Amino acid sequence: MNISVVIPTYNRFEVLKRALKSVYAQSLLPFEVIVVDDGSSDDTSKIIDFFPNIKYLYQKNSGVSSARNFGIRHSTSEWVAFLDSDDTWHQDKLEKQALFHLQNPKVLISYTDEKWMRNNKEVKVPKKYKKVGGEIFKDSLSHCIIAPSATLMHKKLFSKVGFFDEDLEVCEDYDLWLRIAYGHHIGLINEKLITKYGGGVDQLSMKYWGMDRFRVRALENLLATLSKDDKIKDMVIKTLLQKYDLLLKGAKKHGRVDAIREYESRLESLKV
Repeated sequence: MNISVVIPTYNRFEVLKRALKSVYAQSLLPFEVIVVDDGSSDDTSKIIDFFPNIKYLYQKNSGVSSARNFGIRHSTSEWVAFLDSDDTWHQDKLEKQALFHLQNPKVLISYTDEKWMRNNKEVKVPKKYKKVGGEIFKDSLSHCIIAPSATLMHKKLFSKVGFFDEDLEVCEDYDLWLRIAYGHHIGLINEKLITKYGGGVDQLSMKYWGMDRFRVRALENLLATLSKDDKIKDMVIKTLLQKYDLLLKGAKKHGRVDAIREYESRLESLKV
């Protein structure tokens, strides 16, 4: 099985080296490793001096979705694995996923469990991020339970459901996994085969307030594609109402007048 690894990065030269070391330490080496530099102003362009075998691509700063999509389109393998530049892989990550897909040829995407580190100490992963496999659409509605760095997927999925939404600054992974989970079995290798490092000020989850604002946009986009009698429509509407209500309460707490009007209007329109 040939695998292309796509690593988007922006001003993370030092941790990018750590991520790449974990790729080249894999028991099953990928066919190619693509680093997409999303307009960095640090020493990221020098990464090829340390890892001369990578395919280094540069683009004007356009966001993580654009960078991932750019890497996907320049990949030459049928299978794509993603790795965020501040994460690392366990040495058996790719091998165990490849074996899973060889044993389950109809499954086009899999992911693994994850370990969280903060200040050099492992922290407990909240229960709401518990990993499940199979038909996971319902389990994926509230929060994103799949880390991009944990996934391995066949490229044909992109022609079926589309690429990462470049209009979403964050929660772009939540959006794509929902589109895939609706109608596709998602495999789970229930082992902690990636490590996520938290607390960085450059992390997108630290940059934006009210992350549910972006999940709402993803759900609204999905809802617009569903027919009147679609079996998941009621689930999507129920989740949207819950998130609108939470965002409205937050807007009232912080005195965001425009947001209060916006979410009151959305609640009313969806209840009609």
